[in-house]
Amino acid sequence: MQSTTEKKPTEFFPKPLAVRAAQAALIIAPFISNAQAELIFDGMRGGEKNHFMQVVIDLADRIDVMALTDEQEGKGADAMVYLHYFRGGSSWFITEKDVAGNVDQAFGYTVLNGNDQCAELGYISIRELISHGVELDLYFTPRSLADIKAEREKRAA
Repeated sequence: MQSTTEKKPTEFFPKPLAVRAAQAALIIAPFISNAQAELIFDGMRGGEKNHFMQVVIDLADRIDVMALTDEQEGKGADAMVYLHYFRGGSSWFITEKDVAGNVDQAFGYTVLNGNDQCAELGYISIRELISHGVELDLYFTPRSLADIKAEREKRAA
């Protein structure tokens, strides 16, 4: 017989941060390179482990709610940007993940070598980006494509 003072695990008792972070890591793994994953997971074992665990959880939550391919069609600059990848002066702003929820055919806005005049919307393979050492911006705040473009114009001025 169970004591009345023992707590039964129920949905009312939240999972520990480490368990939530481990589950979230499975969600974000396809969206980051192995090198970036190693750095994040090293951080999760270090002195700022709670911070890094929360970053992983927040990122997984964002990926979970991302629009799928074609869900933002017709929104133009009002489309929400969920993820930002970067390498050197190039940036990829992801507005939609693959319709199957994976990383083969996302959609977004690409700015190569800082050239905003030649930037374009199109399909992007996240798998290909990370295979070429492109990093996911862990601290990116989702916002509209219009806001991204305005920020870039302001910086260029």
